[in-house]
Amino acid sequence: MKTNILYLCLGAAVIGGGVQSCVPQPVGNVSMFVTTADRTKEFAYAIIPFSDEASASENFVVVDSSVRYQEIDGFGAAITGSTAWNLLQMSVDERSAFLYETFSSNLKMGHSYVRISIGCSDFSLSEYTCCDKKGIENFALTDEETEYVIPVLKEILRINPSLKVMGSPWTCPRWMKIDNLERKAAYPSWTGGHLNPAYYDDYAAYFVKWIKAFEKAGIPIYAVTPQNEPLNRGNSASLFMGWQEQAAFLKKSLAPAMKTAGLNTKIYAFDHNYDYDRIEDQKSYPVRIYEDAEASPHVAGAAYHNYSGNREELNRIHDAYPDKELVFTETSIGTWNDGRNLEKRLMQDMRETGLGTVNNWCRGVIVWNLMLDSERGPNREGGCRTCYGAVDIDKSDYRTITRNSHYYVIGHLSSVVKPGAFRIASRGYEAGGLVYSAFINPDESYAFVVLNDAAEERTFSLSDGERIFKCELPPRSVVSYRWNN
Repeated sequence: MKTNILYLCLGAAVIGGGVQSCVPQPVGNVSMFVTTADRTKEFAYAIIPFSDEASASENFVVVDSSVRYQEIDGFGAAITGSTAWNLLQMSVDERSAFLYETFSSNLKMGHSYVRISIGCSDFSLSEYTCCDKKGIENFALTDEETEYVIPVLKEILRINPSLKVMGSPWTCPRWMKIDNLERKAAYPSWTGGHLNPAYYDDYAAYFVKWIKAFEKAGIPIYAVTPQNEPLNRGNSASLFMGWQEQAAFLKKSLAPAMKTAGLNTKIYAFDHNYDYDRIEDQKSYPVRIYEDAEASPHVAGAAYHNYSGNREELNRIHDAYPDKELVFTETSIGTWNDGRNLEKRLMQDMRETGLGTVNNWCRGVIVWNLMLDSERGPNREGGCRTCYGAVDIDKSDYRTITRNSHYYVIGHLSSVVKPGAFRIASRGYEAGGLVYSAFINPDESYAFVVLNDAAEERTFSLSDGERIFKCELPPRSVVSYRWNN
């Protein structure tokens, strides 16, 4: 590459041999981050100058801020009980450095959206809800929240006070469960079962109490989903909630309770796979809820995972209800998809999870565990024991960090695309392996994120209609740009 680029990296900020902290110098006008699949560059910072048109490449991409699509809420990962546990095993200084690297917008990754569980998830330290003793008056946060998740969230909020937090339950309290909606026999199991309609109001009160408890602890809750993976009966903590049940719970109890409590927390429906787990009468799950005139006004939109199905479903749902929002709330890497192989995963995950969801109308993108240990834990039987984190920390020292594809996928978006940005039109040069998206931020700066999945360098000129600069993309790389308007 012959572009005039200045890299200034401070090796002292490296934790466990990973990402370098890079400081810009006033020698250009465009900020750039680069990650290559072969790890020769890992989120390396650089500044490149604007060009004059005469010296620009013959290949052009033009961004057009007059054509705007969805607003962006943010990008991030899940702060599970396991993630919080691992973070709190680190030394204070090294944890602070890692969280600053991840959440600060000051030329760092700038993660801006996290997801947490309401009660336990399959990556909690135990199976629990916040009301395991029968009677909603027995609601209380547990040690997992007060000793692990909340302290970590407070530390993150000190770094990024505008962080958005989404909450999702894996199960209701077991005393609220029945085996099915016909027989309605008690079903005191963590796995499977249905929410008893007789307890709709109690469960709605549970949500309200949970949101208020977190707010009292200094953690505002931006959004919730009524149920994580409502069509999954088999997770270590789970609850089946078909679209008919979710619509009924929403309109009869959850939305009225939140309104009475004065909560403005958003509600997203569904929160599961693109193909609805191939259950015929659950296809188009969120659309069924939108079609319910009483339920629809209370739902901001729908949340999706990508463990099965095709992301084109996002476009189909958007086209049916363009006024409803879309967010992408979970995906994981693991042993099943060669999850620690950055050479393979960076390309595929940026195409599918990063740019693929944003270019299909998602306002936010959240991946699964931010941090797991080198044994893929802490984990529990019945949950995912083959998952990797966005980063993995060595259990032998709790300081050596391996940064995986999801960490870079989120970072390349969140570093340059800020909450309140809009995706805008981008068109022009097309080549095999090239995928990109453009944005305009609230401060009127531009952002451009591009994937080059080709085995050779790609070169083109990028123009916002007034200025132009040359983009030289290394083979098999992700590059993010940001420049002032």
